[in-house]
Amino acid sequence: MKQPNILVTGTPGVGKTHLCQRLAEQLGFKWQSVSAIVQEQGCVEEYDEEFECPVLDEDKLLDYLEPIMQQGGNIVEYHSSEFFPERWFQAVYVVRCATSLLYERLQSRGYNERKIRSNMECEIFQIPLDEAKESYRDELIFELQSDHETDLEANVKTVCEWLESWRSANKQKADKQK
Repeated sequence: MKQPNILVTGTPGVGKTHLCQRLAEQLGFKWQSVSAIVQEQGCVEEYDEEFECPVLDEDKLLDYLEPIMQQGGNIVEYHSSEFFPERWFQAVYVVRCATSLLYERLQSRGYNERKIRSNMECEIFQIPLDEAKESYRDELIFELQSDHETDLEANVKTVCEWLESWRSANKQKADKQK
C-alpha cells in the first residue's frame, strides 16, 4: 500500500468533519464520509424515529468500502468505529471536545433533547474512545482535542507529522527488502 488509510471517529459535533476536510485538502487523500456514503449508496436498514436518524446497514457499507480501502489514501469519517476491520487502517484518530462546547454545537444542529443527551453521554463516558481501544491495537489509536480553531490547526499538523513518520518507516522497510 503506497498510502495509508486513516479513520477519524468521535461523538457527533466534536469536529470530525472540519478535520477531515482539511486533511483531505492538505494530504490529497480521499475523504470517505460514511454518513454521505450511507445516503448515496442506500446503506440503511430502517429509520430510527426516536433519534431521528437512519440505522446503518453495516454489511452493505463494508462491501462498498472494501475495494476503496484496498487502494489506500483514504480518510474515513464516522462516529462509530467498532465494525470497521482493523486491517483497513494504519491510524485511528478519536476526536474529543469539551462537553460545554459540544452541547452548544449539538443544539445549533437542531438535535432534539434526547439525541443531545445521548451524544453528551457518549462524550462524557468516552464511548468512541473505548470503542476504538476495544477494536484496534493501541499503537494505532490517537486522541485529538478539538475545542477551538487553534486545535484544528494543531490536529492537522499532528496527522501530517504522523504521515511523514509512516512514510519514512515504510521506505525503510522497502529498502531492507531490496
